[in-house]
Amino acid sequence: MQERSSVGELAKQLRRELDRYSPGGKLPSSRSLVERFRVSPVTVSRALGQLAAEGLVVTRPGAGAFRAELRGASAPAGDTSWQEVALSADGAADLVPRSVDASGVTVALAAPPPGVVEFNGGYLHPSLQPERAMAAALSRAGRRPGAWGRPPMEGLPELREWFARSIGGGITAAGVLIAAGGQSALTTALRALAPPGAPVLVESPTYPGMLAIARAAGLRPVPVPVDADGVRPALLADAFRATGARVFVCQPLFQNPTGAVLAPDRRGEVLRIAREAGAFVVEDDFVRRLVHEDAGPLPSPLAADDPDGVVVHVCSLTKATSPSFRVSALAAHGPVLERLRAIQVVDTFFVPRPLQEAALELVGSPAWPRHLRAISGELKNRRDAMTTALRLELPELSLPHIPAGGYHLWLRLPDGTDESALTAAALRAGVAITPGRPYFSAESSAPHARLSFAAVAGTGEIAEGVRRLRVACDESLRGVGR
Repeated sequence: MQERSSVGELAKQLRRELDRYSPGGKLPSSRSLVERFRVSPVTVSRALGQLAAEGLVVTRPGAGAFRAELRGASAPAGDTSWQEVALSADGAADLVPRSVDASGVTVALAAPPPGVVEFNGGYLHPSLQPERAMAAALSRAGRRPGAWGRPPMEGLPELREWFARSIGGGITAAGVLIAAGGQSALTTALRALAPPGAPVLVESPTYPGMLAIARAAGLRPVPVPVDADGVRPALLADAFRATGARVFVCQPLFQNPTGAVLAPDRRGEVLRIAREAGAFVVEDDFVRRLVHEDAGPLPSPLAADDPDGVVVHVCSLTKATSPSFRVSALAAHGPVLERLRAIQVVDTFFVPRPLQEAALELVGSPAWPRHLRAISGELKNRRDAMTTALRLELPELSLPHIPAGGYHLWLRLPDGTDESALTAAALRAGVAITPGRPYFSAESSAPHARLSFAAVAGTGEIAEGVRRLRVACDESLRGVGR
């Protein structure tokens, strides 16, 4: 965090001083900048790289950094209004408009302004990421024979085998495809299993990124309510009968956003109901490696209990490592596997081999189990810290379920709360939160908010963030529920 801040401050200072140099003029050497500003060579390199990305500086290896030449007068703006007609006409024949609303995804990807406590993040804070282990794995991977060659389209056999073993049951390496992150794998699965215009059953509430995938593909998300034990089988059966859907997408383990785990007596029911409907279950097993220290034994993936090929399983290394470590797996068996493979090859060709090799190096190293144990304990500590702080500072916000895995809490807000107003007030108070509305594919029954405890620096920042949220609630909840 300190390094990132220093880079921004140095870039800001150098930007101010650029007018001292004529276009093409040479900037001070990196060594002199290190001595003058008392920062590391890495900070200088990254700050100059930031200015180069902005087009203000040109760096020449071995020669140094130079002020960029002034740009000529910009070309007159064109008239792009014709695109409104073209884009609307393109979807005129679609049964379901393929609108792309990325707001539910970008809220977890966009970094908040400096000084804002990040309760809306979807990834581990850098201090929790195995940066040294990943760097070492990438270094070793780059030296492997053939590491920069073209990999098999399905993925490296050894990596497919590792994922197959981690899923268990009857899944073999032959039934695994390596994909570029969970979002990409889910996109492939939905495109393979449902034609444009078709209904797709989803948990309610559910992950906004999955709703965005479905709508972008022209699918119609149909909500099936979940409770503390996961999706409700009777309502799932009703939804299949009412819609004729052939796909159900679910997160049986630490569901996003509720944190629910599908109850043992419901697991077989879900598979039976889908099988009788002639439908697939897309199992998004996204946070199995973010289990908390006090969770106890985890249930196996649904795919491990599925001999009939009902389940298309998605799992990923990204959540437990870094947002840039985008390696995931799609697992299935039966004829559907060929369709999944064909769509993935057309969309992405293959996952870059160096990244696959690095994944193999990482999960095969002694650092990997140590990392998983470390984040298991740290996530429990952070969850407990946030839970305690919320109960002390904000007792009017209900916590219906305390999860034993994952990276967030799902809050029930008082009736009548304006989620948008609370989110805006929180940002003014210096804390970023995620409103609940984007998690519902239809009308929500009550106002909610999701708070992440994984993207912040530690328990001290959690306490400060909850204190700031108290200020926001005092501003936006006056008179609510009275």
